[in-house]
Formats: sequence, C-alpha cells, structure tokens
Amino acid sequence: MSPGPLLPLLLSLKVAAGATAIILPPGVALGWLLARRAVRGRSVLETLTALPLILPSTAIGYLLLRLLSRDGLLGERTLGFDPGLLLTWKAAAAASAIMALPLVARTARLAFERVDPRLEALARTLGLGPWSAFFGVTLPLARPGLLAAAILGFGRALGEFGATVIVAGNIPGRTQTLALAIFSDMQIGHDREAMVLVGITTALAFAAIWCVEALLRPGRRSSR
Repeated sequence: MSPGPLLPLLLSLKVAAGATAIILPPGVALGWLLARRAVRGRSVLETLTALPLILPSTAIGYLLLRLLSRDGLLGERTLGFDPGLLLTWKAAAAASAIMALPLVARTARLAFERVDPRLEALARTLGLGPWSAFFGVTLPLARPGLLAAAILGFGRALGEFGATVIVAGNIPGRTQTLALAIFSDMQIGHDREAMVLVGITTALAFAAIWCVEALLRPGRRSSR
C-alpha cells in the first residue's frame, strides 16, 4: 500500500475507535433506558437520539464548532483553559461519535429488548441485586447485539464527512480521514487515488456489515 492511502486509513481507524469509545457507554445506557424503563418524556428522548439521522452532518458540525469555540460552553472563556480540540483528530472523533449515536443506541435497545425480562426477575428472586442481575444475566444475553452496536458505531464514524470537516478541518496527516481524502483527490483530479480510497472504504464497510449480520443471525433464527 502506498503512503497516500495509508495515512488516511490509519487516521480513520484512530478516529473511529475514539468515537466508538466515546459513544458506546452512553449509547448502551440510553438503549437500556429506552428498553427497560418507562421514562417521562420518552418520545422527546427518542426524537433527540434519532436527530443526527435527519439533520445534515454539517449542521451537527457547526453546533459542535460553536460549542467548542472560544466563547462556547466548552470553550476557553467558560472553562478557563483551552481544551485544544478544534482542528485535531479528537474533534473528528467527537463529531463522529455524535453522528454514530442513533445507530448505537437503537441497536443496543433492540439487544436489550431481546432479553426476556422474566430471566432478570428470576435472578432477582434468587437473591441477586439489580447490578448483579444486570452484569450476570442481562449483559451476557445482550452481548451479541451490543457488539453489533459497537461495530455499527465504528463503521458510521469511519465514514463521517460533514461534521468532521467543520470541526477538524482537512489537514493531511493530522485530520484527513478516508472520506476527506476521497473528496480532496476528487477535487484535484486524482481519480485513480480516489478510487483506491473508495475501494478501501467499501471493503471496511462490507466487513463491518458482514460482522453485524453474523452477530445478529442467531437471534433471528431463535425468534422464528
């Protein structure tokens, strides 16, 4: 592999891994909450969770840019120090994490809904506390779906473009992911290089979807 596609590939994997680490805990918690609790304002919460699916990614990027700017809620004037996130791979990871939230939360919710609540109740009658029942019964049974949620989140973050380019820019070797590198090569007429990057991106997306289908297939068969 030439140095051209290697740097965007490695950076994309780094950004996607960071985004998955950021969004997986709150995404799983949100999925569990929607699957197991009758929370007040449920419809509003579900709508807010799904919002990144509908909003243009550039709008998400702009809102995040305002949030991280000098005068924003997470900016230098508010915090008293410069967090130094803008125009870095960390900003790209944060933007990608927000865009991946709907897929992670929805897949986690479906994973928890497939776990029979009666098994959790049985564990409680055997003397397990709420946390013990969750980690000993619910989490192991939901594991395939939660792994699928992580892979989908990783794959979504891997292909993010609009929000990333606004908060992280398109700096080769620093913030230029595969999606941004494809755009750059297309803009300057490097069609061959762009096609190589498209091939790499397609292969990664195919592998991610294949893994998700393999994880969810046993659940489908058992539900028939």
